Amino acid sequence: MDPEVQGVLTAAQKYWPHIYISDSLVMADTAVKMAKAGCQFITVLGVDFMSENVRAILDQAGFQDVGVYRMSGERIGCSLADAAATPAYMNYLEAASTNPPSLHVIYINTSLETKAYAHELVPTITCTSSNVVQTILQAFAQIPDLNIWYGPDSYMGANITELFQQIAMMSDEEIAEIHPKHNKDSIKSLLPRLHYYQDGTCIVHHLFGHEVVEKINEMYCDAFLTAHLEVPGEMFSLAMEAKKRGMGVVGSTKNILDFIKERVQEALDRDVDDHLQFVLGTESGMLTSIVAAVCNLLGSAKSSGNSKINVEIVFPVSSDSMTKSSISSSSNLKSVTLGDVALPVIPGVASGEGCSTNGGCASCPYMKMNSLSSLLKVCHQLPHGKNNLKAYEAERFKLQTLQGKSIADVGCEPILHMRHFQAKKELPEKLVNQVIHPHSGNCKSMSLS
Repeated sequence: MDPEVQGVLTAAQKYWPHIYISDSLVMADTAVKMAKAGCQFITVLGVDFMSENVRAILDQAGFQDVGVYRMSGERIGCSLADAAATPAYMNYLEAASTNPPSLHVIYINTSLETKAYAHELVPTITCTSSNVVQTILQAFAQIPDLNIWYGPDSYMGANITELFQQIAMMSDEEIAEIHPKHNKDSIKSLLPRLHYYQDGTCIVHHLFGHEVVEKINEMYCDAFLTAHLEVPGEMFSLAMEAKKRGMGVVGSTKNILDFIKERVQEALDRDVDDHLQFVLGTESGMLTSIVAAVCNLLGSAKSSGNSKINVEIVFPVSSDSMTKSSISSSSNLKSVTLGDVALPVIPGVASGEGCSTNGGCASCPYMKMNSLSSLLKVCHQLPHGKNNLKAYEAERFKLQTLQGKSIADVGCEPILHMRHFQAKKELPEKLVNQVIHPHSGNCKSMSLS
């Protein structure tokens, strides 16, 4: 989100216990804890599928009377979630259902409705960018001759496939360190049975294409490189090469943050002057959490050493992000020459962040709809002005699935399967039975237990 929103909420945490900043996975669980602590209204700063998930999980937990509010009277979308809510994606799953045994691995950043409809077509488990590789490897290990259908992120699917192709070239000992039930032969045998959706992208990570990669190679070849699993293949390959040299990381936002903290701590432990440069290959809003973490590390080290550590975060910028400006309005700004044209690099194209949806530092226009003014508007109207906030209320799912089940019930089951995997490091028996016996005891006739 916008750094101003993150900064204000982080500061407010010191005075109010019911503020939580996290990824989308744990937001609903945190909302339940808030409701149990007596909160009567919960605001969700995110995209709409996040507030829908919070609403559904609260209802499941018995807190139907707790109000859930979004940050806009308009729809707060997500290009990736929208890609999975299309007839094309359902056709993809229809094809999967004709190739048993099949398992659908769906990215957590999709709507509950999509998860429900998908689960009735093909047994489904959700994943995050942190656990998707281990989820797929464990599924192949548990279920012989399994077909896996990943979606909806096409870049992540392609990158996972490329990653497994690289793993297949490792020794059996190296592969066993990644997953103890696999070896070179098993990895090679699973590759033809790993499928991914071909038409789903995050508009933010889509920006890290070939032009950005060329700029990184040209200007930041000695920097640490970070890349989210959702970036295009060029950026993924570049970061993977850097990873082999100990100079990069590919994974989730948590993986990226942990990598940066580890490199900074190593520099502090060496106790010598150093300048660390990190290329940030993900959404620019992550800078807030990076700055907070690095400042904590540097602050705690001031009393123990005399070394000077500088940390620089680089946003790779494509030419589409550079906007012409008049000489009078840009006399104090640096410029970049492209051919015969001098283009000032201005601090703000439309949103005031120096970013655009055409390129440059990646900024999500949907997440930026979660403004401080919207939050204050909702808070000031509660509790007596609820009638003025109808457009801000998170929707309940009134429709049922094609099998006549509650969308909330069926849509939550793939999440519960993932939680079991996270706790036990194996797929739950219930899901395995759904995959192996898709017509006798499958998810089409099941609700949550």
